[in-house]
Amino acid sequence: MINKRKKAVRYILMVLITLLVVFPFLWMLVLSFKTNSEILFSPLALPKTFNFENYRHAMETLNFPKLYGNTLFVCVISLVGELIITFFSSFVLARMEFENEKIRKIFYGFLIMGLSISPFILLFPVYKINVFFGLRGKLALIFPYIATSISFNTLLLVGYLKSLPTEIDEAAIIDGCNIWDLMIRVIFPMAKPVIATVVIFNVLYIWNEFPFASVMLRDVSDYTLSMGASFFKGTYTVDYGGIVASSVMIIIPELIFYGIFQKNIVEGMTSGAVKG
Repeated sequence: MINKRKKAVRYILMVLITLLVVFPFLWMLVLSFKTNSEILFSPLALPKTFNFENYRHAMETLNFPKLYGNTLFVCVISLVGELIITFFSSFVLARMEFENEKIRKIFYGFLIMGLSISPFILLFPVYKINVFFGLRGKLALIFPYIATSISFNTLLLVGYLKSLPTEIDEAAIIDGCNIWDLMIRVIFPMAKPVIATVVIFNVLYIWNEFPFASVMLRDVSDYTLSMGASFFKGTYTVDYGGIVASSVMIIIPELIFYGIFQKNIVEGMTSGAVKG
């Protein structure tokens, strides 16, 4: 009887937490069918009539193919750059021998230290660096995204690579593998779960990132999806319906992406927790 009560309480808590998490999106979905006056004066009420005028206006105002293309370009280039950097550095920290163990700890601590610093604090310094090197447009976003992702990626990759048995390296070297073959052909395929987790987290971050995009991007042709909502805000007026409708259109592909790959996130986050 006690176990049944505990299970019932757990299910109730799970339902309540799920409702709390899902409610903002459902509310935004309802708002997307309202007029601006309804959004302002009766935000919690259901719309008088469900119409797609806000979505039609959003499609006419925003060049979604261009916004999606820019965002995907920034995502792909940033992910390739950060995976190359963090996988190689994490391999060195996790698998290679150091004459002085303190050097390993210093390097690892230096890379992980970035987790304690909000990337948005560095917004102005990063902007000045971009100006100094003449980086503009999408390149002005790609390099900051790569830099701000190194700490989190290192934390996941080093923890996972340390969990792999050292006998794998020894057997590969005995079979004639050099260091590059060991990294690319042996360790990299075994690290696919955590690499998938890194990719998913970084795609979600870049997809939603707004502060860097709003500061670094000056040309409308370079705008990413997160900048789309700014088109509906004028000097004296704000099209709330357009903002909400465009936000829904931006979020839905992200939810689908997360739903498809959520198992990879759980596997990648827990795979390094147990020694192999």
